[in-house]
Amino acid sequence: MSNERPSSNGYLPRNQSSHPVAFDEAYKSSIKRSPKSPLITFPTTPSEENGPVFNSSIIGDFDHDLIHNFSQNGQSAIGQRLIVYGRVVDQYNRPLANTLIEVWQANAGGRYRHKNEGYIAALDSNFGGCGRMMTDENGCYEFLTIMPGAYP
Repeated sequence: MSNERPSSNGYLPRNQSSHPVAFDEAYKSSIKRSPKSPLITFPTTPSEENGPVFNSSIIGDFDHDLIHNFSQNGQSAIGQRLIVYGRVVDQYNRPLANTLIEVWQANAGGRYRHKNEGYIAALDSNFGGCGRMMTDENGCYEFLTIMPGAYP
């Protein structure tokens, strides 16, 4: 076995064998949600590999704070407060600095703020359900939010 990394424009080729099986009779919920046809893999294109470049100038002061970024009259979103944090790394476990992270979530009642949302839970006028932030030089990020409620 070689220790050399395969060359693929800096990206590792997709290893289909590393994914769990989609259908497992012992795992009942996989019966209805598993694919009925074989998976298809397409080669990446230059635009997918190069993509857009973002910087911190597009991030507002409260974009990372979902508790207050949509608030009206200085009020806060309803719900149990959470700090969510993580780290973004590449396939070689190297940190990815200055990476845009965007989050979307339901409110404390389990409802999304979207025109096609059909769930009957109340909307929180102080909670927009979305935010964004950039990773730091170590690939780390964190945002403030509320515990999302269960939704059907």
